[in-house]
Amino acid sequence: MPAVAETPPQLPVPSGQPVHLTQVLLDENPGELWLRFRFVAPKIGSDVGRIGYDVASVDMQHLCQTLAVAYVAEYDLNPARVVISLSDRPTEFGQTEPDATQFFEAYRLEQSQCIWEGL
Repeated sequence: MPAVAETPPQLPVPSGQPVHLTQVLLDENPGELWLRFRFVAPKIGSDVGRIGYDVASVDMQHLCQTLAVAYVAEYDLNPARVVISLSDRPTEFGQTEPDATQFFEAYRLEQSQCIWEGL
């Protein structure tokens, strides 16, 4: 029987766009622990009819609050920053993808709340 690729579950976000978690990275390269949640959101972009940064930023805040906070608690982590990234297609971490649309936001966690840091 051939292997069937599983599609990761879609995560609910305020905009209703399809968003799938592709990777969680514990990154200490910035000199402190940054917890990176990488998502594919194929409808983001700046073209007419696409989901722009203004809407996507609300979704990123929501993902931080609903997913990252629970993840940090479950694994007893103390990250200096949580980074939520959305990309319109799968990308390799750290590789430039000039044709990909990518949005990023950074947060610090205080009392189980995501506080926007702005990069």
